Amino acid sequence: MTAAIVVRPPGHLAAAGRMYRCAVGRAGIGIKAGEGDGVTPAGEFPLRRVLYRADRLSGEPSCRLPTRPLRRDDGWCDDPASPRYNRLVRLPFPWRHERLWRDDPLYDLVVVVGYNDDPVVAGRGSAIFLHVARDGFAATEGCVALALADLVAVVGCCGPETRLRIRAG
Repeated sequence: MTAAIVVRPPGHLAAAGRMYRCAVGRAGIGIKAGEGDGVTPAGEFPLRRVLYRADRLSGEPSCRLPTRPLRRDDGWCDDPASPRYNRLVRLPFPWRHERLWRDDPLYDLVVVVGYNDDPVVAGRGSAIFLHVARDGFAATEGCVALALADLVAVVGCCGPETRLRIRAG
């Protein structure tokens, strides 16, 4: 198992002795100013759990992190005014949120990054994930995204001791 996954600009991720292409936030890597700023947060973060689309992947992802299949009613609260801010929620949900069950493949495999979750600070940013990249590795809203096959390989190296190190330079 790998103790660290390292992300560096302009879009490289190193894990278990291999390099992968990745996408980061549209505003690059740095200090998050707040919710929706498009920044991928610089720092070192634990990995919390893996969520996946059982209807699209062939089996449960192999890793030592907790895993759970996504459900059609899964969402993630991104409303700083909500007491459930930066948490997995069940839909319908009265506060602003992101739907995790998507028509596109972006959330077919998701690693929840322990950013702004212990404790949660309202407005500091939410829903920082490792997830599947868009075609052409288009920028994310602040997450780190990889090709599905690469994300499966990286997830296979992860355990409770794994840390995500995101470097600005």
